[in-house]
Formats: sequence, structure tokens, C-alpha cells
Amino acid sequence: MTDNQSKSIEKQPQESQVKSNQAQTTELKSQNVVSNNSNTQGDAAKPAAKVTSAPEPQVKKVDIAIAGVTYPIYCPVHEEEELRAAVFYINDYVLNLRRNAPSLSQESLLVLCCLNLHEKIQTNKRNEEDRLQQNKQSEALLNKVIKDAHSIL
Repeated sequence: MTDNQSKSIEKQPQESQVKSNQAQTTELKSQNVVSNNSNTQGDAAKPAAKVTSAPEPQVKKVDIAIAGVTYPIYCPVHEEEELRAAVFYINDYVLNLRRNAPSLSQESLLVLCCLNLHEKIQTNKRNEEDRLQQNKQSEALLNKVIKDAHSIL
């Protein structure tokens, strides 16, 4: 190594230390500015500080059991009751499937459960669409009867 190379290597740590010190100084200055602003504004700055901080998410870890296997689920606190109702329904459904097909693996049971529940959802959607169509037809017929009754009177 030549003297020039060793000098440049010796300078690098010093330069990085200077940059690090500058970054720390800049960070301290910004903290002081925030601190000074809050001191000069008094109590008015306190609510602003609360607004800038993100609210804590209201999420809870819930352990659910389906067909004897426990799964940790993170859900919003206000949805826990609905989650437990869904778990009860699904667990009951899976256990009924297991009684009918005891040799199926847990994974196969869950897949079959998902497919069956999807079929139920689709059937309910079709039934709802049919009900809406029937309601429209009934309303149209009722309007026609009312119109005919007004024309006779």
C-alpha cells in the first residue's frame, strides 16, 4: 500500500464520523424545534400531538378451534362475537362432514367444507335474486291493478 492509499483509508472513518455527527446534530435540532414549538404553544400543542400519533388498532388475538385444531386469529375487537359465531357454525359443519367421511384428512375436510359453504352462499344469492325479481313482478302487477281500478271508478 502506498502512503496515499493509507491516508485515504484513514480519512474515511473520520469523514463517516463527521457525517454521523452531522446527522445526530440535525436530529437533535429537529427534536429541539418540536420541543420549543410545544413549549411556546402551551396546552394548544398537546391535542395536536395526539392527532399526529396514529391510534392503536383495536385488534385482539383469538384462538379458535375447528375440528379439534386450534388456530390463532387476529381480528378487530368489535368483530370477535361474529367470529365466534362463524367458528361455531363452521366447526359444527366440519364435524358433521367428519361423521359422514371419517377417513378424510383435516385439510380435505376443510376444503370440502369451503366448497359446500360456497355452494350454500351461491344458492342464497340466487334465491335472493329470484325474490327480488318476484317482488318487481308483484309490484308491477299491483300497479296495473290499481291503475285499472282507477280507470273503472
